[in-house]
Amino acid sequence: MAHLDITSPGVSNDVPRPEYPRPSFIREDWLNLNGAWQFAFDPGDSGLERGLVHRELDGRILVPFCPESELSGIGDTDFHPAVWYRRTVRIPADWAGRRVLLHFGAVDHDATVWADGREVARHSGGFTSFTADLGVVAGTGGGDAEVVIVVRARDARHGPQARGKQAIEYANSDCHYTRTTGIWQTVWAEPVPEVHLRRPRITPDLASGAFHLELPLSANRPGHRITARVSDADGETVAEATVRADLDLAPRMALALPEDRRRPWSLEDPHLYRVRIELLDGGGEAADRAECTAGLRSVAIDGKRLLLNGRPVFQRLVLDQGWYPDGLMTAPDDAALVRDIELSLAAGFNGARLHQKVFEERFLHHADRLGYLVWGEFGDWGASAGRTTGDNQRPTAGFIAQWLEAVERDYSHPSIVGWCPLNETHQELHDRQTALDDVTRGMFLATKAADTSRPVLDASGYSHRVAETDVYDSHSYEQDPEAFRRQMAGLDKDDPYRNPDDRGNPGRKDTDAEWSLPYRGQPYFCSEFGGIWWNPEEADAAAGDDRGVSWGYGQRPRTEEEFQTRFAGLTGALLDDPLMFGYCYTQLTDVFQEQNGVYRFDRSRKLDVERLRAAQQRPAAFERPAGEEGR
Repeated sequence: MAHLDITSPGVSNDVPRPEYPRPSFIREDWLNLNGAWQFAFDPGDSGLERGLVHRELDGRILVPFCPESELSGIGDTDFHPAVWYRRTVRIPADWAGRRVLLHFGAVDHDATVWADGREVARHSGGFTSFTADLGVVAGTGGGDAEVVIVVRARDARHGPQARGKQAIEYANSDCHYTRTTGIWQTVWAEPVPEVHLRRPRITPDLASGAFHLELPLSANRPGHRITARVSDADGETVAEATVRADLDLAPRMALALPEDRRRPWSLEDPHLYRVRIELLDGGGEAADRAECTAGLRSVAIDGKRLLLNGRPVFQRLVLDQGWYPDGLMTAPDDAALVRDIELSLAAGFNGARLHQKVFEERFLHHADRLGYLVWGEFGDWGASAGRTTGDNQRPTAGFIAQWLEAVERDYSHPSIVGWCPLNETHQELHDRQTALDDVTRGMFLATKAADTSRPVLDASGYSHRVAETDVYDSHSYEQDPEAFRRQMAGLDKDDPYRNPDDRGNPGRKDTDAEWSLPYRGQPYFCSEFGGIWWNPEEADAAAGDDRGVSWGYGQRPRTEEEFQTRFAGLTGALLDDPLMFGYCYTQLTDVFQEQNGVYRFDRSRKLDVERLRAAQQRPAAFERPAGEEGR
């Protein structure tokens, strides 16, 4: 049976990103299709009319890197309305008798896939995975059969598509970064039987010491059964169950662990169990099998407290944009994903908001095993509504569909402790009820329907439109620690910061419109703050506010000592607040011109990280025992 870091048999070391791309649901047989593909730009989006489905392409690109990135071998950062890919895939002979599934980690933004000239998949959304079933084209897999795969990706400069932080102007500016077009995550194939397992949902139940499994199937057959075994790190089976697979399209089972083998997943001990799942045919033979990981942990709400495993754990989060100088939204290698988590932990953070991007799943795998808290988020920044607003990221039903794909993919990762579908949405003051309200509520309700085990924050920042949102938050980039402390004390009145100013700072009282619904006593945190503008190479310009070279929030510190004092003051204001369950500091790294990270864009040091860590590691008021939280 495959294990967590399986790589393709016969794949040479020069194939980029060779690691298994779906670590929470592993099958033994698979084929990595990263590497050199034929490629063509299609500036007039006329490729279909010109017959590119059936023609060789003149260019070359290194998948999974987008053509705007240096690592792709192209590095063209202009706008690309459409791009084309082509590759011949040889189906291994030992896949005979099984269907072939072709998986795409992510393609930005609208993808169409052909196999041997026949359309096999369409997908809209640049952040989420999709699959093409080649069974009808590849037949039984054949003996070293060859299939020609062609992909067209369309990516609009304007229009209501979710693009996260991607720039809609030619040059990068402010919070807008170099665009990503086309394939930007691993492409791979795997064989499955006609009736096969689909990605399971694993829900931990710490109270009863069990895992609840939902096991969707492609179809049902008489006499089929599913067996699941939970094993510990020593390989010993600690729980086992069997359920019929011939009646329900998604059989369910509970796997109760013996009391002496219950080891909760936590920051201090991120223990993972392995779950081996087998689909057995009527004769008791394994028709399909897969291996998953699972962590036994709980997330709960007690008044204004958000609890992990029944206790208050202050969430010292950092904003992680997930951008890289050479790969843009694609990490250059798997080690880069690990390094980002390790850099965050070294600076004293214990988790991250994965900001304005659905991260590739291997990041979550590493967060699971390293004990790193994660809030999952969608790439919708700038979503707006109203009669006079532009159409950049105007919310649509597609937002809900794509977000549900993300939640479904990542459901079983224990490191995820909350969902944040939207970020800093806004609407015209004179529009009391708009499509944005409907989409916000739709995304909230869809998330709650898809996952009842985690809290959901309806819209981070300053436009809470769902009264029953599980969590309430604010964003503030006030740079004076004492002013920030006073500002954050609004929870005493159960009336925090409902009306922000135009920079997202709480405190504006605008009687003409309410940007947020009233606060109702939910768990609360400041989910964006800090963003201290610091570039040592520009320290001599600190007396000014020239954003021509770089930018951050507030006046640039003149020295690192001034930075450290400000950082300790801002974080201390929130650590001292017993009603604050956590915070999220902006941000982990610089990103292009936005130079307010605690590390440089290339991940090198620019600050005394040990001092950052010391400022954050003192006990938080929130973590005091119940009854001792008073101010």
